[in-house]
Amino acid sequence: MTDVVSVLPATPVALPALAIVFVSVSRARPNLREAWTLLAAVATLVTVWLLIQSSVTHVMPLGSIAGVAFVLRADAAGLLFALLAATLWLVTSVYSIGYVRALDERSQTTYFAAFAASIAATMGVAFAANLLTLFVFYELLTLATYPLVVHTGSPEARDAGRTYVAYTLGGGVVALGGTVLVSVLAGSVGFAPGGIDALTTADPTLTRAAFALLVVGFGVKAAVMPLHGWLPTAMVAPTPVSGLLHAVAVVKSGVFAIGRTTLYIFGPDMTWDLGVGLPLAVAAAITMVIAGVIGLRQDNLKRGLAYSTVSQLSYIALGFALATPLSVFGAFLHIVAHAFMKITLFLAAGVIAVETGEKYVSNLAGVGRRLPATMTAFAVAAAGLIGFPLVAGFVSKFHLILGAAGGPSPVFVGAYLLAGLLKLLYFWPIIYLAFFGRPGADTPESRHAFAPPHTTDVGYVNRTAWKHPPPGREASPLLLVPVLSTVGVAVALGIAPTLFPFWELAETVVVEVFG
Repeated sequence: MTDVVSVLPATPVALPALAIVFVSVSRARPNLREAWTLLAAVATLVTVWLLIQSSVTHVMPLGSIAGVAFVLRADAAGLLFALLAATLWLVTSVYSIGYVRALDERSQTTYFAAFAASIAATMGVAFAANLLTLFVFYELLTLATYPLVVHTGSPEARDAGRTYVAYTLGGGVVALGGTVLVSVLAGSVGFAPGGIDALTTADPTLTRAAFALLVVGFGVKAAVMPLHGWLPTAMVAPTPVSGLLHAVAVVKSGVFAIGRTTLYIFGPDMTWDLGVGLPLAVAAAITMVIAGVIGLRQDNLKRGLAYSTVSQLSYIALGFALATPLSVFGAFLHIVAHAFMKITLFLAAGVIAVETGEKYVSNLAGVGRRLPATMTAFAVAAAGLIGFPLVAGFVSKFHLILGAAGGPSPVFVGAYLLAGLLKLLYFWPIIYLAFFGRPGADTPESRHAFAPPHTTDVGYVNRTAWKHPPPGREASPLLLVPVLSTVGVAVALGIAPTLFPFWELAETVVVEVFG
């Protein structure tokens, strides 16, 4: 498509940024403050939708830094990521209103302002036209999400915040080193489908070093082992934060940047000609399996979901590393599929916490009878992450496996299948416990299958305090409707994957990169 200069790529960045001001000045009027959040979320989603419907590619130059252009460009890959983040920001905003009010969370204005700032930075990551622009928004995303990680103000939260900043800012510095090296070697850091031609004639050793710096730097937010340590500890954040930022915006920025690196800086052919594709693929495959094994031993529900996220992110990283048309197509589909499925699980965990006070799997025996709709959504999303048909995860994993089978090392098919088996072993006991376990009973179906009992439960009420509301009123609509909405989209993507623009945008990316 033809490039046209317009303000449209900057608008989805500006709208959430503008919302920060209106949210902050409405501190004393919570209803107005949250109306600004919802209005900005709707306006951002509409703007991204207009960009998708356009027949041209919109570009917005914003000056230069050290002689390198600072540019936003709404290409297919960026639009896919932006549409995903904008859609889930709207859903999570509704959920957040119900969540923070139900738990009477502290610093609610800061919470909504930081959320808007995080989405603004995410939109910048999506529409960055080169490595420098990507780096700037990538680091802004770290700064914007820090207040959300430390939101509770507890010593545990402050420790998690320090770990988060140390990991992610450190990764950003490493990625900046790779950006500078690419600029020196190629004279450009602009994203070019299929890779930057000038890098093919550069010194191979230095080119490999640039690839390593970028992948390691971006691999921190993608949680590729051993760079994943910040993610499980960051689960101390409120559940909506875990849902949108640590299952979608932050971590997906990491794998999205790895995709930009392999497909738009080095290109599929050069990635494997240099011999750097295989090490990345091996690291991703090891992460998929080891994170799956560690997740089995987690009694804390959100922490277990975090290890599931670590594993699932590497499904995507492996797809980019293998760099076949089908693996890349599957990787972009899995960015979307995983987001809708995993946010459903986190939001369901939030409903459980609000309605029962529980956060440990071993305390969830029978919770499926207390929260039938919530836990049914949890079960469906979990089935999708395992890879069962009729849910989004089956479609994306099917293409990832086909891409691996046709790639340079078909052995990675085994890694996908083994990781899928580990997901089954992780999720099935939780679902069985929830629907067939009995609170307080010392029976096999009422105990966690793999994890040792937890030792503390500070701040949460005992399960004997569960109340059974009238049928059809298991939770506030502000909490329940978002859960049912995201799982509904996950099912729709599994039954009719071309129903939404994500499929066509992923196809466009493959055509751009592979021709």
